[in-house]
Amino acid sequence: MKLAVAPKKNRGFDPNTFLATIGDGRKILDVPKKQTIFAQGDVADAVFYIQKGKVRLTVVSKAGKEATIGIVSEGNFFGEGSLAGQLLRMGSAGAMTDCELLRVDKKAMMEALHREHAFSDMFVAYLLARNIRYEEDLVDQLFNSSEKRLARVLLLLARFGKEGVPETVVPKISQETLAEMVGTTRSRVSFFMNRFRKLGFIHYAGGVEGGLQVHSSLLNVVLHD
Repeated sequence: MKLAVAPKKNRGFDPNTFLATIGDGRKILDVPKKQTIFAQGDVADAVFYIQKGKVRLTVVSKAGKEATIGIVSEGNFFGEGSLAGQLLRMGSAGAMTDCELLRVDKKAMMEALHREHAFSDMFVAYLLARNIRYEEDLVDQLFNSSEKRLARVLLLLARFGKEGVPETVVPKISQETLAEMVGTTRSRVSFFMNRFRKLGFIHYAGGVEGGLQVHSSLLNVVLHD
């Protein structure tokens, strides 16, 4: 009489461990501030996960005009277009601060998504959240004033409304970059930044990094009709 053999339990898979360690197709990259991570037109062969720092995503038109399409920080992916058949990078990614990134080869990422349900659930949730953000950006661009759009960008950079404690100081970001993100002119950004500063909504930290402190009171600009 044969004894029944209990089926082996699947090994525990922790998405956070997968994204924090090296392995097959995964390696940690230390990227200094202002260094390019990938450029528009490069081969799209990997996905990146930010363990530390902030990354600026940009695109350049055929006429040579550059636009900032997003700034992503810890706990976010970028370069995921490679998983959807994108052969070449549609835009560029550069380190706004010193960054620690996990680079995952396309093949390794696809295998993990197909094999590990916990990881695929996490990644789908991330993609849905990013899609919602893009929809909010579109509504913001269509219906809100440039002042409200700037306030919202600053709050997003400071991670207000996200889990955890908002960042005290946002890394230095130029008014040209803010103007690209808001969809207005540098002079308008300068005007509103001076207004926000006088009202106590923001404070320039000074020092070597020259960061910007954003106060929760800036929400009043976004919520005020």
